[in-house]
Amino acid sequence: MHPVAQLLCPEVVELVRDGRYSELRDALHGVPTADVAEILAELEPNDAAVAFRFLLRDDAAEAFAYLAPEKQELLLEKLGDEGSLRVVEAMNPDDRVRLLDELPEEVAQRLVARLSPESRAVTQAILGYPPRSVGRLMTPDYVRVKPDWTIAHAIDHVRKFGRDAETINVVYVVDDQGVLVDDLRLRQVLLGDPGQTVESIMNRNFVALRADQPQGEAVQTLQRYDRTALPVIDSRGKLIGIVTHDDVADVAQEEATEDMQKVGGMAALEEPFAQASIASLIQKRAPWLCLLFFSELLTSNTLRFFADEMSKVIVLSTFVPAIISSGGNSGSQSSTLVIRAMGTGEIAIKDWWKILRRELSVAAILGAIIGTIGFVRVSVWGWLGLWTQDKLDPTTHEPIIGADGAKVLDFSVQEHFYLLAVAIAASLFGIVLWGSIMGAMFPFLLKKLGLDPAGSSTPFVATMVDVTGILIYFGAAILILRGTLL
Repeated sequence: MHPVAQLLCPEVVELVRDGRYSELRDALHGVPTADVAEILAELEPNDAAVAFRFLLRDDAAEAFAYLAPEKQELLLEKLGDEGSLRVVEAMNPDDRVRLLDELPEEVAQRLVARLSPESRAVTQAILGYPPRSVGRLMTPDYVRVKPDWTIAHAIDHVRKFGRDAETINVVYVVDDQGVLVDDLRLRQVLLGDPGQTVESIMNRNFVALRADQPQGEAVQTLQRYDRTALPVIDSRGKLIGIVTHDDVADVAQEEATEDMQKVGGMAALEEPFAQASIASLIQKRAPWLCLLFFSELLTSNTLRFFADEMSKVIVLSTFVPAIISSGGNSGSQSSTLVIRAMGTGEIAIKDWWKILRRELSVAAILGAIIGTIGFVRVSVWGWLGLWTQDKLDPTTHEPIIGADGAKVLDFSVQEHFYLLAVAIAASLFGIVLWGSIMGAMFPFLLKKLGLDPAGSSTPFVATMVDVTGILIYFGAAILILRGTLL
């Protein structure tokens, strides 16, 4: 909890329960609405409803927009029909639509039906756009002027109508048909000659979003051009709303959360983790977990294929976890980097060859580093004489017991430890190289197929690299150790 909210919360609880409502209003007046929302979220539902009723109308609507959807729904229930209607009516159109999207359908329909004709028309227009489109984010509250107006006329218009606008940092210029022709910083207008026309300070160089664009593109565009707000136009170029940075920030956070969940090997949650039910968590995680388990069974089957080699040189089996995890880790690193770069628009499908060439260089160096560590590890144990092992019966695979009752020792690994070190180093180099390439290229493949690249990362790539890693490991061991240990 923020320090301000943490400090005020006990006081608000005491004022509510003692019925000191005038002091309650004074205590909450002037407190940032984000902190007010945090205080309300910590109160018991009945206490929160009482405190909410004593907020100023505009402050109440703004604080309500900061609450999590489940808290909003609970507070509306406690406020009753009339109280709920007042809150929803006072909200900004974009916040109102976001709330209605989260409410049960019958509750949302009842609220929309009771809105004023003007608010209902605006709300229904926004709800008419597809989910997760820019149209669902936009607000119709903005300031627009005409090109033939004087600067003085435009400033008077801003003073008159700017109070109800979502932002007045930018003033939008439209023609007589409502088509967007430019956007102007308020500073340009204020510093202009009052007698000049708005057209005289225009350059007709502006960036706009279409209402049917995905919300993710709004995030990228706002970041690319470093804007606090962007105009939204329809297919004819008419200005129908604006999207502000706070709405886009919410979308960016939601998308980042979804990507992280998918990267972790599960379907994206449709609600905050803290509020997700046990059934929902199982539903989102179980299918992926089962898929990954069946994939890992391929690893077991592949290991069985090399059972003879492992029985001859037991030490080979002890390196399997470290060997295949190196490939999985390198693949997960590459996959995560590529997916994030795709998400931020840094790279596109056409950049796959450039990324492949660079990843080959990086992975070769990383493979050499890990391979060297593996070589040193095996060599040090060899120099210390620690590679002696029990000699096994070739038919029973049990330790052979000598005439003196002691186990017979096998010195073959100790005698050829340098070859084992080379085999381990070569395997690590090949597996890290292969894992990095697969991790970097697989997101491009999924993107090309129209699938979400985030679903390719970490556990899924790691599983694929495990199987191929075993093949690389034992292939290198058989090649290098043939005629000596194998």
